[in-house]
Amino acid sequence: MAEGDAGSDQRQNEEIEAMAAIYGEEWCVIDDCAKIFCIRISDDIDDPKWTLCLQVMLPREYPGTAPPIYQLNAPWLKGQERADLSNSLEEIYIQNIGESILYLWVEKIRDVLIQKSQKTEPGPDIKKKTEEEDIKCEDDLILECQPENPVKALDFAISEHEPEIEELPPIDHGVPITDRRSTFQAHLAPVVCPQQVKMVLAKLYENKKIASATHNIYAYRIYCEDKQTFLQDCEDDGETAAGGRLLHLMEILNVKNVMVVVSRWYGGILLGPDRFKHINNCARNILVEKNFTSSPEESSKSLGKKKVKKDKRRSEH
Repeated sequence: MAEGDAGSDQRQNEEIEAMAAIYGEEWCVIDDCAKIFCIRISDDIDDPKWTLCLQVMLPREYPGTAPPIYQLNAPWLKGQERADLSNSLEEIYIQNIGESILYLWVEKIRDVLIQKSQKTEPGPDIKKKTEEEDIKCEDDLILECQPENPVKALDFAISEHEPEIEELPPIDHGVPITDRRSTFQAHLAPVVCPQQVKMVLAKLYENKKIASATHNIYAYRIYCEDKQTFLQDCEDDGETAAGGRLLHLMEILNVKNVMVVVSRWYGGILLGPDRFKHINNCARNILVEKNFTSSPEESSKSLGKKKVKKDKRRSEH
């Protein structure tokens, strides 16, 4: 395989994993080898009035020099309405050539469905989907942030004379996911400077359970208003490529001024690629829960056009 093809294949795989983490059961794999996927898009998840299925096939040249091959499936989508939506998707591709655009396409379609539902015309008869998820959580894995002073940890020191503006931000903990005796849990904190990233990591490592995790993968994105650039970085902590995949998910969701740490306690059974799915699902869930995900319009304006500055002061642990 040529070097360019290998790069495209890696970017496609990262985007597929991110889409699966973002949309969950709405995302369906039709043919993994042929890179054919389908996603069910509705105007409202709880009470859908209008629904459309977007089927895409990713050619080898995507996202570098070719768009996804797509098909819009909805019995009510006809004529000018179909043409207008197709034109909108093609315009998004032209504006973001060389970038991953599936997220932008899905949210554009959802935008159209929401606008359609706000009109007076009645929607088709759609059976409401009801599903209850019973999530079991071990009490000792639901971690609460203790209001204690941070201590030195992770081979870097927190100065006693730090400016008051750089206070320890609040830390939230997500619901754990357990699969084959491995447990994953996300932790989130708003951050506006690299020093706060270090403080959050130090605070988390005060917890013996987190400190004993097999891996503590993290990524952060800080928006610099004056330069209109992102300061961002990630850490695998021994789980090869996990930090980069986590950061890629945060880029697609267009989050800013936030860091996410995902702890994994290995249970003795290899999970294969499923471990990346659980890491991204944990991160996505807590970002959505804490309202760090942006609107599709903001994502459309920023994705593919933002400058990124990599933080050279990454801390190793």
